[in-house]
Amino acid sequence: MSVTVDHVVLPVEEMGLKTVGQVLAHLRRENRLIVNVFIDGQTPELRKIRAIKRSPLAGHTVQVETADPRQIAHQVLDEVEAQLVEVDRLTSESAALLQKKQVASAVEKLGGCFSAWKHVQEAIFKVAQLRRIDIQTIKVQGRAFTDLIADFTQRLRELRAALDGRDFATLGELLTHKMNQVADQWRDAIRSFRGVLCV
Repeated sequence: MSVTVDHVVLPVEEMGLKTVGQVLAHLRRENRLIVNVFIDGQTPELRKIRAIKRSPLAGHTVQVETADPRQIAHQVLDEVEAQLVEVDRLTSESAALLQKKQVASAVEKLGGCFSAWKHVQEAIFKVAQLRRIDIQTIKVQGRAFTDLIADFTQRLRELRAALDGRDFATLGELLTHKMNQVADQWRDAIRSFRGVLCV
């Protein structure tokens, strides 16, 4: 029987750990995110996770790879910030194209914005879930993060309404003024999340 965690032998006998599930529970209590598990050099099938957790350690070689959830959360937030830079670029280009009456190209850029915004929002929620952060407790410039989400959703509805109504003047105005404010709020939200992650 051999159990290693991130290439370090885990003294399972001394710890009284007898099953794969007990090892995984121990690592979760130590606030480690389990990335990979190998039993006798093989990756077990996730659909059989219950049986795998009951598997005895005796007679097997178990290797576990973990990550620090805080570090992963910071990496995701770094990616989100990079995505916001891309959103700024696409928003500016879309607004400039609308001013030049190049509607098809502007709408194409706007599609990229929608995809990026969706990614930003999903990533923030995943970070909150990963770190077990109640988003109700996050404040952005003194306002609840949920208020920021509501504002963001309203801005997207306004963009969609202008797009559907082919009101390109309003669409350009929204892109130029309102969406820049939203991007700044998201950057403030990321700073707030980073502050919570450091606690």
